[in-house]
Amino acid sequence: MSHPPKLTISDQITLTLTEQIVRGELVPDEKLRQDHIAKSFNTSHVPVREALLRLEAKGLAVSLPRRGVRVAPFNPGDVQEIRLMRLALEPVALRHSVPHLTAAQRAEAEEARVACDAAQDVVTWERENRRFHLAILAGCNMPRLISEITDLQMLSARHMLATYAKNWVERTDRDHSALMLAIAKRDVDTAVSVIQRHLSRLG
Repeated sequence: MSHPPKLTISDQITLTLTEQIVRGELVPDEKLRQDHIAKSFNTSHVPVREALLRLEAKGLAVSLPRRGVRVAPFNPGDVQEIRLMRLALEPVALRHSVPHLTAAQRAEAEEARVACDAAQDVVTWERENRRFHLAILAGCNMPRLISEITDLQMLSARHMLATYAKNWVERTDRDHSALMLAIAKRDVDTAVSVIQRHLSRLG
């Protein structure tokens, strides 16, 4: 049985800062101070610098002359580009994933679907929604593609939380249920059709 690789301190910093930026706890143009971050993680500046470079690559941070590394600005106009990129990439990943999803992977997706429908606040819903969308793609065995999709989903989540959080209401996602039904039947074409319809509503 394989085990996921142990997270490095740089991984942990990247994940923590990513979630703080996505949730809006770190606001646009806020300075990401290496000394403060290193102190909070009880580490040197080396893994902090590595983490900040990763955030820049993800589009979550920017390095500005004489101003240091800061949280990337929030541009609502990016939503359309993110939506189009997800529409291009996620159906491809899903088409390759559905025939190969294991029972454990399907169970993970179903667990995320149920948790998403049961969420009573927008932050929990967003986290479980993202988990569901990645879980149904787990069988595609294309790590580069999944990495790109993961970043796009994270950027999409940031925009959603900043723009629509106040209007969020508890609900059951029928598209998620339809996806799980198609996956159970190994019905690739239906699953792809549902995800295309689902993603077309973004933004």
